[in-house]
Amino acid sequence: MAIHNRSPQPRGLIHSDHGTQFTSWAFTRRARESGLVPSMGSIGDCFDNAVIESFWGRMQVELLNRQRWRTRIELANAIFDYLEIFHNRQRRHSALGMHTPVEYQMLYPTRQPA
Repeated sequence: MAIHNRSPQPRGLIHSDHGTQFTSWAFTRRARESGLVPSMGSIGDCFDNAVIESFWGRMQVELLNRQRWRTRIELANAIFDYLEIFHNRQRRHSALGMHTPVEYQMLYPTRQPA
């Protein structure tokens, strides 16, 4: 179940892939007037969801297509293990210079705001 915040914080981020009305100039203008930052790319941008689509494709091949689970709990645990153990700590990512996300964060720690 989605929880919707009816009182968004200024500069809050909104994201949607629910159709063309969310790519309209009127929607974008209204979102910005409300202090929100739309996360979609430009109208007709074919690369808008490229990163997440690539991730889901890899998880489909590396985990989901390899076996069946008897319960949702088993599947949830398998997804958790995939993310926390394999994807973040063992799988090397070309976009990170062939480092794991954990290695990359150790090499290039993010700066904390002053």
